[in-house]
Amino acid sequence: MYNIQTPSISLPRLERVEIPPMCRIRIERPCPPGVEDVEAGVRAELGASVRLATLAPGARVAVAVGSRGIASLERVVRSSVAWLKERGLAPFIVPAMGSHGGGTAQGQQALLHELGISEETVGAPVRSSMSVTRIGKTEHDIDCMFDTHAATADALLVINRIKSHTSFDRVQESGLIKMLAVGLGKAEGASNVHKLGALGLAEVLPAFAKIALRALPTIYGLALVESERKELIHIRGVEQDAFFSTEAELLRVAKSRLPRLPFAQLDVLIVDMIGKNISGSGMDYAVTGRTDIRFVPNPEHIRVTKLGVLRLSPESHGNAMGIGLADFTTRTLAQETDLHALYVNAFTSTFVEKGKLPLILPTEEDVFRACLATCWKVNSAKARLCCIRSTIDLSEMLISPPLWSELEQHECMTEQGGVEQVSQFLPADFSEHGELLVRP
Repeated sequence: MYNIQTPSISLPRLERVEIPPMCRIRIERPCPPGVEDVEAGVRAELGASVRLATLAPGARVAVAVGSRGIASLERVVRSSVAWLKERGLAPFIVPAMGSHGGGTAQGQQALLHELGISEETVGAPVRSSMSVTRIGKTEHDIDCMFDTHAATADALLVINRIKSHTSFDRVQESGLIKMLAVGLGKAEGASNVHKLGALGLAEVLPAFAKIALRALPTIYGLALVESERKELIHIRGVEQDAFFSTEAELLRVAKSRLPRLPFAQLDVLIVDMIGKNISGSGMDYAVTGRTDIRFVPNPEHIRVTKLGVLRLSPESHGNAMGIGLADFTTRTLAQETDLHALYVNAFTSTFVEKGKLPLILPTEEDVFRACLATCWKVNSAKARLCCIRSTIDLSEMLISPPLWSELEQHECMTEQGGVEQVSQFLPADFSEHGELLVRP
């Protein structure tokens, strides 16, 4: 691991910055029931496939699995493998995660293992390699690369969650299409997708997926949709010619389940934890209001003046991609950053701005005070301050008095659901080492 060494910079003026008191609120939204029997759901959808039914006994089926922590992923993969083997087929697991895992075969296999995916747990061998095969070329003269193990299999089963992308708004964003184009392209293919920057996401990515859908003889998808409680609410089998239309349909469902902050403007947003398991960019831009990609506008529904980030999730293994979206972070987070993993991700995506380091301060308390000192408020004690666990966990948060007054005036948000104040307003409390003691 290549770590960052930072001095402990002391700014005495921060000691005079007043932090407003905060109360804890809980947001309750109606949530659909989860899938009662995941195994039965998987089997029913696989059994409905016309393409898979035509495979001869002994056919080799590559099962593509990504690097995201998806609800019930191990059960979905294990059930899929069992179903394939019962029909005399020969399934094997292929990591479909682009350049993640440090861009190495060993790193990608290790990521799958952490997600509970191994031969011991799912009953099929894992064939991890960064070797790719050229399967076509786009009209932009960009080579479409594809995992060699998957490209030479008799069939491909793609398993992925349908969700919004971390950086752009499209008809298809993050799901089966992206896994075909980026995940199964490995490091080289992922880099090719991003060569044209934002245009690559808009045009090259779907072009790569279309090439794969034409080039490979048999492809079937299992599209998964989660609720905000991280439960599977949909398992949908997708035939080869329906990848684009089905993903567009399910993306609308997935987006309808995404919680958002109940505020249009914040002086300060503190994110307790970022990470690759939370978002591809560490933080969801629809929550922070920041894509910060050149020539791509930021969301209009929320404006955040200053953004502070406190911790990096252990599941990120030092990949702090997205930290460049923040204004301030802690020395601890910076020292936990693996520059190699971060650089590989930044170079592959080409959105290097997200890999740049914000101002690094000694403690979490310093981050609070620095955000308040620079948020363009005359009186920091009256700032609109919100502190969240992460951009995927907005069920509870800490807010300052002006924000609670706004929620009371709007009768507790009809679209987001009910809002409850579950603690009194209390001064922010930090340990002697500057760590926040009461977290969101």
